[in-house]
Amino acid sequence: MSKVRVRFAPSPTGFFHIGSARTALFNWLYAKHTGGTFVLRIEDTDEERNSVEYLNILKDGMKWLGLDWDEGPDVGGDYGPYFQSKRADIYREYLEILRKKGRAYDKDGAVFFKVSGEPQILHDAVYGDVERLEEKDFPIFRSNGTPVFHFVNVVDDICMQITNVIRGQDHLTNTNKHIELFKAFDAPMPQFAHIPLILKSEGQGKMSKRDRGALIEEYQQKNFMPEAVRNYLCMLGWNPKNGREVMPIEEIISLFDFSGIVKSNARFDERKMAHFNTEHIRALPPEKFHALARRAIETESKIDMGSDEAYIGKVFDLCQPKAANMEGLPSMVEYFFTDDYPFDAAGREKVFKKGEPLARLDEALELFKNLEKFDHDSIYNAVCEMAEKAGRKSNEYFQIVRYAVTGQAGGPDLFPMLEILGRDKVVARIEAAKPKLAQGV
Repeated sequence: MSKVRVRFAPSPTGFFHIGSARTALFNWLYAKHTGGTFVLRIEDTDEERNSVEYLNILKDGMKWLGLDWDEGPDVGGDYGPYFQSKRADIYREYLEILRKKGRAYDKDGAVFFKVSGEPQILHDAVYGDVERLEEKDFPIFRSNGTPVFHFVNVVDDICMQITNVIRGQDHLTNTNKHIELFKAFDAPMPQFAHIPLILKSEGQGKMSKRDRGALIEEYQQKNFMPEAVRNYLCMLGWNPKNGREVMPIEEIISLFDFSGIVKSNARFDERKMAHFNTEHIRALPPEKFHALARRAIETESKIDMGSDEAYIGKVFDLCQPKAANMEGLPSMVEYFFTDDYPFDAAGREKVFKKGEPLARLDEALELFKNLEKFDHDSIYNAVCEMAEKAGRKSNEYFQIVRYAVTGQAGGPDLFPMLEILGRDKVVARIEAAKPKLAQGV
């Protein structure tokens, strides 16, 4: 059996849609799983809609997702050109083959392919045997001399020795035309595998470029982890059958095969995508999280992290287990780097819903001033002892202290956070916060 060769053949006529990215990903995964070759081929014959901008967005999006191609633009290979606009001579040669066989004829300025009139059976790796009859001849060249998708698609697959065609289920109805053409050229038939469509999260219908969350650029701009987006896309239409979903790409490559592709369409879930992103962030090696965190925070001009690398490292280590995404990280860590932090209104409502939190804040302030050691265990034990003597729950002190010192009702673990900030800063912040909180700020 010849070595596996798969291809992704997009048209650079718009932004990088999540469905196209998933198709590219499944082809890339199969190539990696089999030790085969992943080809990027650009279908750019639509001169009015093609643009270099969209091509660059497409390539940047693929690179961001880690989908490196073995042959294609910027890489080259033995089966180029990899732009259809540069393959006109090849298409004319193959048209002549059909003419000589009596399978192509002119009509109304266009060129039509003469079908066999016999039912064609597609042996699909996902959907099984699908039989269809192409009853009518169909055009393969337009009257303006440009080739039609069905023709160039098959010719390119023949010339590039593509062994497996992995594409969206919406192409299933085209495949009988393609089988007719492969047979007319006496060419080896690739194995087809049609993958389920991605449906929009609300309502019915295929996810379009206008739907929220449909473009890869959105996740790039929001500082999503590319590993997380890639991992989630793997699970849209494929089941690893091991009861797990969040996995490193090496494990996914080892498991990926057509037997795991499901027939039913996949529904996009933005919340689940966000969950995958959170899981990947929290699993990052500390040094990589530090680099990404610094990059995310440096985009916020109002945050000056200073130059104390040890302090910054402690902050990042503390926040990583609580970081839901990189987009929200600047607001999460802002109070570590400035005393001029805002007080969250929703947090105030939670903290002040019962009792007299400002009185408890006074008690905590006096406690902190007199503590001999200001580390995690010392602070925690002292607060718990104070709460027990007062007949209160420890959490009644935890909430108001956190809110006074950070302006937030939630965040990383309280006592390591207080230790990182240090006694002087914590005491000063509580003293500055008291009149603001008393006034309802």
